[in-house]
Formats: sequence, C-alpha cells, structure tokens
Amino acid sequence: MSLKNDLLLRTIKGEKTERTPVWLMRQAGRILPEYRAVRNSLSGFKELVETPERAAEVTIQPVDILGVDAAIIFSDILVIPEAMGLSYEMVEKKGPSFPETVKSDKDIDKLKVADAEGIHYTIDAIKETKKALDGRVPLIGFAGAPWTIFAYMVEGGGSKTFSKARAMLYKEPEMAHRLLDMITDSTINYLKGQVEAGADVVQIFDSWAGILGPEQYAEFSLKYIEKICDAITEVPKTVFAKDAYFARPAFSSINCETVGLDWCMDIKESRQILGENKVLQGNLDPCALYGSEKAIEEATKTMLKEFGPYKHIANLGHGVYPDIDPNRVKHYIETVKSYSAEMR
Repeated sequence: MSLKNDLLLRTIKGEKTERTPVWLMRQAGRILPEYRAVRNSLSGFKELVETPERAAEVTIQPVDILGVDAAIIFSDILVIPEAMGLSYEMVEKKGPSFPETVKSDKDIDKLKVADAEGIHYTIDAIKETKKALDGRVPLIGFAGAPWTIFAYMVEGGGSKTFSKARAMLYKEPEMAHRLLDMITDSTINYLKGQVEAGADVVQIFDSWAGILGPEQYAEFSLKYIEKICDAITEVPKTVFAKDAYFARPAFSSINCETVGLDWCMDIKESRQILGENKVLQGNLDPCALYGSEKAIEEATKTMLKEFGPYKHIANLGHGVYPDIDPNRVKHYIETVKSYSAEMR
C-alpha cells in the first residue's frame, strides 16, 4: 500500500523534503479525552493493550486529532516479560508491578524465549491499525531495549536507582547475560512479527539507559541493542536511549537509521558526535508545552534552527505528559509544520 503522507520515511532515507515530519512519544493516549473515554470503557490499561480493535482506535486518534505525521502502535514495553512467563500488573497512578521477580538461575529456568504469536494482540492491533489508516501515515512499531526490560524483571517495578537490577550485573554477570540473551531473542521475534504485520518503522526504547555507567552500558545494553538492529533488516530502526550521553559515539556506528535525543542532549554537539549519516529525532523539553502559545512557538523555532532543515524528525525529548493541554500540543505540531516549511 502506497502512503499518502510518506514524509517520515523520506526523511529517514535522507531525502530533502518540503518540511520536517513530526510525531510524539506517548501520543497514543494520555492527553486526549477521546483516549480516556475508550480506556474508561474497559477494566484498565492492560485490557486496552490486549484488545486489538480498541488499541488500534487509540493509536489512530492522534493522527486525526493532532495531525501528526506517523502513528505509533498503542502497547507497552512490558508485554515481552509477560510473554516470556513473568506477568505484571499495571497499578493505577503507580505504574508497573511484578508479583514475582528474577532473582536466580532457577527463576530464569521458568522463562521461555517468546515468539510474536505470544503477543498476538499487538500484532493483531498493528494489522487493524494498518487497515484503518488506509495509507494516511506510516505506522511505528516498538519494543523496550533488553536492559530496560531486564531492569523491570529484576527490580519488580519502577525505581529511582534500580539497585537490585544493577547489583546483579556485578554479582551475577553470567546470569545477567543469560537473561538479557533471552529478552533479546524474544524482542527480535516480536519486532519481526510487527514488521510482518505492517509496521513501517520500529523504535527501541532504552528508558533506563542513563542509570548505567559507560562500561556497563556497553556490556549490558549496547551489545544487545546492536544485535536487535542487525536482526531487523526489513524496515528502518530508531534507537532512543534516555540520558545515555556517553553512548552517542557508539550510536554513530550502530545499524540504525535514526537516533532519538532527549531534551538535555545538546543538538549541535550530538550532530557532531553522531555524524551526518544519522537522522536525529527530538528533542523539545516536554515541559515547554506548559508554556504560552508564543513561548511554544519560540522554543520550537529555536529547536528547528539548531537541527537544520533536513535529517530531522521533530519530537519531544521524552513522552508527552498526561496533564498537558492537547491544544498546546497541537500548536507545537502546527508550528513545526509551518516553520520548517519556511526554513526550506
């Protein structure tokens, strides 16, 4: 199926485009009352993730309401451990919680390498979404980076330090690698399933990259991200590693087309480090969207000038926060569209 709006894909290919494409991390839900209406009609977040028709519905909402240039499938990074045999709960206003965690090799023995069929609801949601989008915009699939998934499986939930997960890297490195290998193989299977179902691009989220030092990151995260990027050859890949400033030189040579920047990463410095071959994605501070329309315009224009007119996908430096006014988000998107066109 040919795309009516292929701006994102042309930008990733390095083509000169009429304007900068724009989409937002966590755009599928959170800020939109239309999303909350769908979620409130179900038992909660997990039921929404696991109901393909409704997941497709909330995936498409930002395309219709906000005017973004890409949809990202509504799902969760923790579907991987669940498919491997470690279930989780999503606690309202608290986040994910694992009733059981990985503490020993015996715990790993109970797990399996997941295949895409084990997460069929997301695969089905991608198929539903592609059909409903009817070529309007590309669809982005995603998965969590193995280290980030590992951190939740060992820690049991969110944490400021992830000290249990980090301690395992020092105390039981072979066991850590064993689990990371299983997560990586599961993720490759899952992403291949997403691509086969119709995902046009895939993104790897390393949300907890920044809590590791450079040596540990190279050993326990980067090598596994590289394995995933080498395995996925059919579509472009984006890597977003929050707070991993030290890893930018390594990302310049990794087998991905796009590197996401968080809002604390200097744009010009990042371009110099990552080189001209990579497309950069980001990186407005999400809190900028709490500002006035004039302030949003100024911040957006400053960002666009620093990235330059090409090889840039406009986004936030992390996910949009749930209490931000959707009209402010839309103003950001419209500013990107109008000013980036002027820059050409």
